[in-house]
Amino acid sequence: MVQDRSTPLPTGLAQAPLRTIRPRDAAQTYAHPRPQLARLIERGLLHRLANGYYVVVLQDMVGRAWMPGLEIAAAGIASAIYGTDNIVVMGVSAARLHGAIPRALATAIVAAPEQHRPIVLSDRPAVVRFVKRNTHGLDAERYETELGPTLVTTPEQTILDLAHRPELGDAEAEVRSAVAALYERSDKGRLHTLAANQRRRASLQRAETWAGSE
Repeated sequence: MVQDRSTPLPTGLAQAPLRTIRPRDAAQTYAHPRPQLARLIERGLLHRLANGYYVVVLQDMVGRAWMPGLEIAAAGIASAIYGTDNIVVMGVSAARLHGAIPRALATAIVAAPEQHRPIVLSDRPAVVRFVKRNTHGLDAERYETELGPTLVTTPEQTILDLAHRPELGDAEAEVRSAVAALYERSDKGRLHTLAANQRRRASLQRAETWAGSE
């Protein structure tokens, strides 16, 4: 596919957090955003993630089959809604980014300051689910993705979250081994402090049992 320079990508869209935009975000650039976004998709400059959510294609991937990983796409969508500083990739999705769950999943989990309906992706059979949490109270760290930085729960926070709600994310079969893998490289002092501060001692005990049985 050859990029048509008659429909260039505006700088403002390319600089969106995690390169993810909604039609309303393009309203400052275009009087009628949707037709213009459709043209950008045709030119291979935008990729449609879900109804109303688009990601700017990486420059070296224009004209090639490309889409971001599920967890990164979920972070982009959540950032477009709430802002990058207000969302945290958590649960099985954080475990995926930490390398504790090797197989690709069909559900992504993102912590957000408000409850939001699940968003079904249109480029793959997958869904983004939101969990209402005090995101600024989570133990999170900056994670660099191909689309830009996002916040992801630390291994210690991820352990507690997985043990607290192992069914969240439809990957319960992988949760025990993920907890065991994360536990092995976690800071035990930090883990115990988090469990105490967040009243997750029962979750910690469950995680320690799982880690010991692996």
